[in-house]
Amino acid sequence: MKFRSLTAIGLGACLVACVTVNVYFPEAAAERAADLFIQDVYGKGESGAGESVPPADSPQSSIVTPATALFALGAAIRDVVIPTAAAQAIDINIQTPAINALKRAMERRHQQLKPHYASGAVGMAATGLITLRDPKLVPLQARNQVKKLVVDENADRNRLYGEIAKANAHPEWEPDIRGIFAERWVGNAPGGWWYQSGGSWRQK
Repeated sequence: MKFRSLTAIGLGACLVACVTVNVYFPEAAAERAADLFIQDVYGKGESGAGESVPPADSPQSSIVTPATALFALGAAIRDVVIPTAAAQAIDINIQTPAINALKRAMERRHQQLKPHYASGAVGMAATGLITLRDPKLVPLQARNQVKKLVVDENADRNRLYGEIAKANAHPEWEPDIRGIFAERWVGNAPGGWWYQSGGSWRQK
């Protein structure tokens, strides 16, 4: 009896958590919007577009524990309880004049940053920003220019996340939007670029 009660409580908590994500922040729609924006910035021909990058501490085995089975059951029930059509109806607006201006600036800057991503000098941080990961990989005479590119890019990214949240009338979504973009910058990047995960640097 005690186990059944705990199971019911666990399922209830799982459902509440899942409903909260779907109702208050449309994660799937945000991912689609981020992919569209990032693929425009990177250029349609970039390889690796749309890939999913698992977090560093994600389990690699297929071991099923009671906790994971419980979560899977809760997710299945959630999909029945929450109407799929309602979730699909939500969209994220990324077409305001301010957002379009930021995208154009980032597209131009990306052409200058691209060789430094490829060399490993510039890496993608877990915060949705970029950083000069290894200055020694940039020729000394170009180092200040690359530092400025990184500063300007980060300023535009910070503005972007706020503008998207504001355009969708949910300023409280900014941290969630930042988190989605942090993942999708990496997911859409070509192989060989460096990104931060779990406190360490990894090469895609």
